[in-house]
Amino acid sequence: MESVSAQLEEFETSCRSLGLKVTHQRVEVFRELLMAIDHPAADKLHQRLREKLPMISLDTVYRTLTTLAKYGLINRVETPESLARFEVAQIRHHHLICRSCGEIKDFVCPIIDGVALPDELQTWGKIDNKNMVVYGVCRKCLKKKQH
Repeated sequence: MESVSAQLEEFETSCRSLGLKVTHQRVEVFRELLMAIDHPAADKLHQRLREKLPMISLDTVYRTLTTLAKYGLINRVETPESLARFEVAQIRHHHLICRSCGEIKDFVCPIIDGVALPDELQTWGKIDNKNMVVYGVCRKCLKKKQH
């Protein structure tokens, strides 16, 4: 994996090449996502960012996340409760989501990546990405239910 500073530099270069301004808020949102392991929602990310940027608004965080996801600089992970969570994808991966506590775990599965899509999808248009999302209940939640 690249160092954080190298990834931030790459992010800034990507922003410029896409015609996006490299603002302090955008860099800090990206940095916080880069360091996160929990796929935070916008409100959780806002709480964390307020420690460094006390004046940042939740609206700014939402708009920044929307822009960065629109340009493919971050990934938006949809959850069963329709709460978008976000990540910086450093390697190709899929998601396992607990329906009880909402925890999201990443997993890598080359077999899934190599599966050909059905022929009828070829006439649909241009497919940019394919992901698998697996839903279930994690061990911690199963253990709680047993007690």
